[in-house]
Amino acid sequence: MKNNALPLIAILRGVTPENILAVAEVLVEEGFSSIEVPLNSPDALTSISMLVNAYSSKYLIGAGTVTTPKLAEAVIATGANLVVTPNLNKEVVSMSVAANCQCFPGVVTPTEAFAALEYGASGIKIFPASVLGIEGFKALKSVLPTDVKCYPVGGIEPSNESMHCWLEAGAYGFGLGSALFKSEMSLQDIRKRARAYVQVYQSFTHS
Repeated sequence: MKNNALPLIAILRGVTPENILAVAEVLVEEGFSSIEVPLNSPDALTSISMLVNAYSSKYLIGAGTVTTPKLAEAVIATGANLVVTPNLNKEVVSMSVAANCQCFPGVVTPTEAFAALEYGASGIKIFPASVLGIEGFKALKSVLPTDVKCYPVGGIEPSNESMHCWLEAGAYGFGLGSALFKSEMSLQDIRKRARAYVQVYQSFTHS
């Protein structure tokens, strides 16, 4: 990720090859530089390949819901440079890092978090963030190395109330799913939501 890139990962669950490039264009125009297509989306590997061809030289492009080494292998074969998981699988992390992918495995406990770092993860996905809660995250963050990049995922809305408390507690960025993108949303609606997330994030970092 570029040094000045916004640490906001767009999670496009349900996106299709027919609309992936149009959606990505809107997100990029609004300042996003990290895009994740969950593998349980329709023909996800095709969408990822299309994004890689269009954007990977400048952006983080890849897959979410990468739960097994076999899936990781398929994602890496597209040329992706981002692997996100809901779980912690040592081999998935190791394979991804060896392929020069940024890898953010899903964790919710100190044991999982420290194991992820030991395996070489680029950072950690706090998932589900809505279950751990802000107080749970504060406790987790207090024992982690200070430079660990933590991305809460799950239930993050584009509002000061939703985002600023996590940032104040030490979150590095966010993974943003259904509140940013649903397959039935119009491009105009996606743009509006993307802009709101960027503005709320920047209002914290520029305050």
